Amino acid sequence: MDRKLRRAFAALAIFSASFTCHAAPLAYVSNEGSATVSVIDTATDRIVSTITTGSKPRGIAVSLDGKRLFVSERDAGAVVAYDTASGKEAGRVAVGKSPEGIYLSPDGQWLTAAVEENDEVAIVDTGKLAVAKRIRMRGKNPEHAVWSPDGKWIYASAEDTDKLDIIDVAKGAVVKSITVGTRPRGIGFLPDGSRAYVAAETAGVVNAIDVRTREAIARIPASLRTNGITIAPDGKHVYASSGGKGTVQFIDVATNRIVKEVAVGKRPWNMAITPDGRKLYVACGRSDAAAVIDTARMEKVGEIAVGRLPWGVAIR
Repeated sequence: MDRKLRRAFAALAIFSASFTCHAAPLAYVSNEGSATVSVIDTATDRIVSTITTGSKPRGIAVSLDGKRLFVSERDAGAVVAYDTASGKEAGRVAVGKSPEGIYLSPDGQWLTAAVEENDEVAIVDTGKLAVAKRIRMRGKNPEHAVWSPDGKWIYASAEDTDKLDIIDVAKGAVVKSITVGTRPRGIGFLPDGSRAYVAAETAGVVNAIDVRTREAIARIPASLRTNGITIAPDGKHVYASSGGKGTVQFIDVATNRIVKEVAVGKRPWNMAITPDGRKLYVACGRSDAAAVIDTARMEKVGEIAVGRLPWGVAIR
């Protein structure tokens, strides 16, 4: 092989390696105790950068084009946008006292912020970075406010109650509350929008909600202090974190039964899954780490040291 050909192959190898590195999605972990976001390359499970935020970052979401990271910052009472390329602040919007979970609408135009001390859900225009609507909750101390896949509904959990509030987006108001058990927490929708799954932390259950009838169709006994909920992209499994036991449960959607429990670390909280459904990243608050689960093997395959008290995870 002559020198020019060897150089061509070498250049191709470098290009391919670079492409592979950037092709994998990034996972963003908000660290409430250290005021940072750890950026993880899901191909290598290594931290590639760290973004410095304001005090007490909690909820986290990535824009559909991957260019902006949105973070709820408790002490600022704001949702702050960061440029993902530079890590620098790109803007902010005041949403109220002690915002927690934030979630993008399916089209990426809107973002919900659960504002716990105001008992409101704020809907933010992501382009203008301005609050477009404030919706009063029936429950107290909302933590999560998650969009249905069709964008017609927002399901909101409020810690100081035993009910889930359902918001009709067109009406901009709560239209029904469903009893799910004490201290509702994480929420996730199946990809087809037919069901939602809601964790009740103190009750230790995961509720399956029929979206059409707006009724609970199953109460799945889970583990101690059930908290975060994430759904597999193929809709076959629901993942529920147990803050008290330090595990993640695999719930089979076909039977609404737990089929596997995986130990992950201390106080697992919120989670996110890669678009291909192969890896689940779990914020383990008291371990100061993100656990990595291989969903096919149903095993923990890694633990990544992040900042102090990781709260949330987002993957574009």
